[in-house]
Amino acid sequence: MDKMQSLAALAALGQETRLDVFRLLVRAGETGIPAGEIAGRLGAVQNTMSAHLKILTAAGLVRSQRESRVIRYFADMTGFRDLMAYLMEDCCQGEPDICRPVLDAIICKC
Repeated sequence: MDKMQSLAALAALGQETRLDVFRLLVRAGETGIPAGEIAGRLGAVQNTMSAHLKILTAAGLVRSQRESRVIRYFADMTGFRDLMAYLMEDCCQGEPDICRPVLDAIICKC
């Protein structure tokens, strides 16, 4: 991930509804959520939600899959991982213990 992609991802997450969408999709995991259901769960208008999903997709944080007439959305964990890696690539300066608390905090405790 480069600087411009990182800025797009951070800008996408810097809006309240889009952050809520991303977190909802992360919780949904591999099953994802249909677009209409995302709007319903978050109390948003469908055409507004469509615009938010488009921004998140362009930023590499969300991916979609068409299932007949329904579009199901998923958190793109590869895109999110790439963003986290970009943000932390210079973190340790050769001393991994500096970053250990951050890494421990983001490790899934499932």
